[in-house]
Amino acid sequence: LSPLLVSVWLLGMMYTTKLLDGVDGLVTGIGAIGSFIIFLFTLTTNYYQPDIAFAALLFAGTVCGFLIFNWYPAKIFLGEGGSLLIGYVLGVLAIISGAKIAMALLIMGIPILDVFWTILRRLIKGKNPFKFSDKQHLHHRLLDLGLSQKQTVLIFYTLSFVFGFSGLFLQSRGKFLALVFLALLMFLTVLIFWLFDKKKK
Repeated sequence: LSPLLVSVWLLGMMYTTKLLDGVDGLVTGIGAIGSFIIFLFTLTTNYYQPDIAFAALLFAGTVCGFLIFNWYPAKIFLGEGGSLLIGYVLGVLAIISGAKIAMALLIMGIPILDVFWTILRRLIKGKNPFKFSDKQHLHHRLLDLGLSQKQTVLIFYTLSFVFGFSGLFLQSRGKFLALVFLALLMFLTVLIFWLFDKKKK
């Protein structure tokens, strides 16, 4: 990968985890799941990298230790520095592990698509997508529907684990189809919320 693409990828991952940090334990848990899946990936026959596996497992354990106190109701918080760090480390692990971008996209698929939708929505409204903030992210909308913080977080955990774990067994074509399915799932979710808002008005 060229330095420019690496920079864009890392900045994108960091921005995603920054915006995702709106519910107790959400970013922390996603970070733990992502690094654990990369740990498993680096132990497979084709990509056996014990050093990278150890680094990924170490980070997963560290984040899990933090999650104990960051779970709802949180006693300590990541802050912007913590959420950016998790995005950065996941981005780096995806590159150096040979897991490639597809694996990280499967793990972080819904949050990344939520970021794309957020940027597009703000641009349509004529607002700066990087300065303006709102409570229209997917996790906020799930809370508005009446789900608890724990339920919202567990939905994200489940999606990240299922799609990320499936990436361990899928070939390139399978990963592409899984990403397409993720995109369709996000599109349907956005459409449902849009129709719901329109009906309320």
